[in-house]
Amino acid sequence: MRIRVAFVDDARAIAEVHVRSSQAAYRGQYPDDYLDSLSADVRQIAWSGILAESDLPSLGTFVLEDDDRVLAGFVHVSPSRDLDATADTGEVTSIYLLPELWGAGYGRLLLDRATESLSEAGFSTATLWVLDTNVRARRFYERAGWTSDGTEKHEDRGTYSLHEVRYRRALSPR
Repeated sequence: MRIRVAFVDDARAIAEVHVRSSQAAYRGQYPDDYLDSLSADVRQIAWSGILAESDLPSLGTFVLEDDDRVLAGFVHVSPSRDLDATADTGEVTSIYLLPELWGAGYGRLLLDRATESLSEAGFSTATLWVLDTNVRARRFYERAGWTSDGTEKHEDRGTYSLHEVRYRRALSPR
């Protein structure tokens, strides 16, 4: 397995990982009909736009691929999107890995690459958001040195609501 910078041509593979991982990770946390409706075709369009705007080290995506160049995971970073963020705060906006690779250390490799990139960009702090009910992800972040900073947000999506908590960690200067 290796990590590399993502390119626009990776949009389809990223979309497929995003959908598969979301369906596995969020089962029981999102309504089943929402998860079952997720579409790699729709996500591919979104990821094409996201990847076209890459400006690493502060904004962009890294992918994990195996020796056959099959994409198995990704992580995206950006300057923090939070209204209360200072200019020295970066954000891990998403991290997804194929479910069959969970627990093998690859998620940690992606997360470490994300924080390295944010450090390289000059950020001194990184944040990320996680569903409050996503115990597996919260343990993963906590083992990697992230802590909840007490900030929460709620999103009403009509037929269901999401409750997220923000995690934070200091970054080493580069």
